[in-house]
Amino acid sequence: MDFHFSSRLGGLPPYLFVELDRKKSEVKARGVDVIDLGIGDPDIPTPDFIVESFIRAVKKTENHRYPSSEGSMAFRQTVANWCKGRFGLEFEPGSEVACLIGSKEAIGHFPLAFVNPDDVVLVPTPGYPVYHIGALFAGAQTYFMPLVANNNFLPDLESIPGDILKKARMIWINYPNNPTGAIAPDGFFEKVVAFAKENDIIVCHDAAYSEMTYDGYTAPSFLQTPGAKDVGLEFHSLSKTYNMTGWRIGFAVGNSQLITGLKKVKSNLDSGQFGAVQDAAIAALESDQSCVREMQRIYTERRDSLVQGLERLGLSCPSPVATFYVWMPVPSGHTSQSFCTLLLDKAGIVCTPGNAFGAPGEGYVRIALTVSKKRMAEAVERIATVL
Repeated sequence: MDFHFSSRLGGLPPYLFVELDRKKSEVKARGVDVIDLGIGDPDIPTPDFIVESFIRAVKKTENHRYPSSEGSMAFRQTVANWCKGRFGLEFEPGSEVACLIGSKEAIGHFPLAFVNPDDVVLVPTPGYPVYHIGALFAGAQTYFMPLVANNNFLPDLESIPGDILKKARMIWINYPNNPTGAIAPDGFFEKVVAFAKENDIIVCHDAAYSEMTYDGYTAPSFLQTPGAKDVGLEFHSLSKTYNMTGWRIGFAVGNSQLITGLKKVKSNLDSGQFGAVQDAAIAALESDQSCVREMQRIYTERRDSLVQGLERLGLSCPSPVATFYVWMPVPSGHTSQSFCTLLLDKAGIVCTPGNAFGAPGEGYVRIALTVSKKRMAEAVERIATVL
């Protein structure tokens, strides 16, 4: 038989990290020692106390049955407690908190709850590809909002055409931002809330990097903004904060109607996160957070090693105060792709071309701080040999 993909799949852009893995494998097959600064997957192990909590939890017979798709009450209560301590926010665990199988699945599924075919979803570009993919799966149109340096990598809400706003149902924002490392300045979230209320638009804030901050900066929650819970919700992930990418655990908090919609989708499409993983996540959230501070220290050292090294080579390289990405303008004479190809072919270094996150990312590369300080210094030395 000749099988044909659905038009839904046919319209998907190539998922950029799959292509990165393919190219990396080709180079490794030539015997090259590859330094991978591409995908944002922490190399630091999950803290021992979290692993030990999981080992204990996996032996509990109650965790061997189907979990609830919305998450255990114990997990949701812990999330509410964490949000109270971290942001000073009060959430009702029964109606304003949901457990996620990693934030990616919820970001992809959420539009199914509130977006109809031919509605418009406002998506930042460059940005996390799943914002657009989730809109596409829901049958919606995507309107891309450029994030450019001249506007501090913030969307220009006032430039969105009126005919788009009439059809817009949802907007995605993400600060601290992937891939640019930008942060939300004072007043930005207030502007988003006013924009959402004026245009009857749902605000979805991806806060996956809220705890990856440096130099004394503390990232706020969008939901700390007056009126934010009237219009939106926030997605959090334990992946980067606790080096738990493979565990697939996160949570959403916010407006109860929006959380209810997300839960309805999830109850029909998944059977919830394994209870032992939820128990391990409880241990992480209830800890003294010293493991988070240690993670911040390590990434600060790596960032400084990379940025200072690149600047010695004459490359312009802003130093981010959040995320574990450096968003570096490419050298003169290069495109995003040509510079990444040069680094991979001649230096055995994997970086992500900025335009893979969207057209306005052209002229940049994203460098992930996911190798040791020693390995990072070696990467700088290799770059020096090819410039």
